[in-house]
Amino acid sequence: MIPGDSRSWLWLLLAAGLVLLVWLLSPILMPFAAGAFLAYLGNPLVKRLTRMGMARKWAASLSFFTLLAALTVALVLLIPMLWRQFLYVEAKLPSLLRWTNREVVPWLEGHLRMDINRIDMDLVTEWLSGYWVSGETGVEVGNVLTQVTASSLSVLGILGMIGLVPVVTFYLLLDWDELLERIRDLIPRHLEPKISELAAECDEVLAAFLRGQLLVMVALGVIYSAGLGLVGLKLALIIGMVAGLASIIPYFGFAVGIVAATIAAVVQFGSFHDVLMVWAVFAVGQAIEGWILQPWLVGDRIGLHPVAVIFAIMAGGQLFGFVGMLIALPVAAIIMVLLRHGHARYQQSSLYHGGNTGGGGDGD
Repeated sequence: MIPGDSRSWLWLLLAAGLVLLVWLLSPILMPFAAGAFLAYLGNPLVKRLTRMGMARKWAASLSFFTLLAALTVALVLLIPMLWRQFLYVEAKLPSLLRWTNREVVPWLEGHLRMDINRIDMDLVTEWLSGYWVSGETGVEVGNVLTQVTASSLSVLGILGMIGLVPVVTFYLLLDWDELLERIRDLIPRHLEPKISELAAECDEVLAAFLRGQLLVMVALGVIYSAGLGLVGLKLALIIGMVAGLASIIPYFGFAVGIVAATIAAVVQFGSFHDVLMVWAVFAVGQAIEGWILQPWLVGDRIGLHPVAVIFAIMAGGQLFGFVGMLIALPVAAIIMVLLRHGHARYQQSSLYHGGNTGGGGDGD
């Protein structure tokens, strides 16, 4: 028999070893994290189809191709529009920087009473000329070919990583329930009921976040893009999508979107009336998010404070890079569930009640 304290240290060592392993393997985890994310999104459809009598392999295949078709349609529709707007940004960037030097910097100097260096237009022009041909002929083919050739291995590596995502997604969809059963079989029998209870609660929180928050982000992106498009803003799609994606951090998407849209409206229209229309779009988007999207799609099951959300994303990025930022909030949601149960256990312990395990006083 292993003493209780020894078992606790063994579990701590195993957890520390798992964290170290993830940190060491973080450069190659992107396709597996993305595949697991997509499989988690698609698994409810697989379970529903299998309950209707469809074989698991056919249900997994149908769910996989549904996800693939949705992503393909989104890319086919969005990429051409995004590319045109990126070209518009490239063409308007010099005039935007000149407007910043002429209008914004003097205003800031006058109100903040400090000297601010102007943007060096010659340096910006030189930087742009390294990537673009002067005039309107597009990308300089020679430069691009040279860069692609010099980094061909990196390009192939990135393409290989992206190509792994659908493979990982399909096999995880196919074997998701079997994998969960194997993991459950590894748990000591006396711990299995409690761990299964915690896992079910964590799954509820993750479902609320991954499926609910993703739908909120997409819906906000569509609302902002459509609203700014109706106003006539030429960068409506870019700004709307960025604001929607950034809304994973509370109020951050709204702040980024309204600042970027205001600057774009001032440069494009030059009238305060159009700026007010842009602000109205974001006001409507915030109202829809707060009164409809969040209560309906997410609810109060996540319970992460906005400061905790910001800290989790920054900590995940610092520890594990881009993969860490992707998994930061799901991991934080799971930690929140564990802390809530740990806090309940602590309140029932003799440490909390000063030696009286019966709860002392007016306990629960």
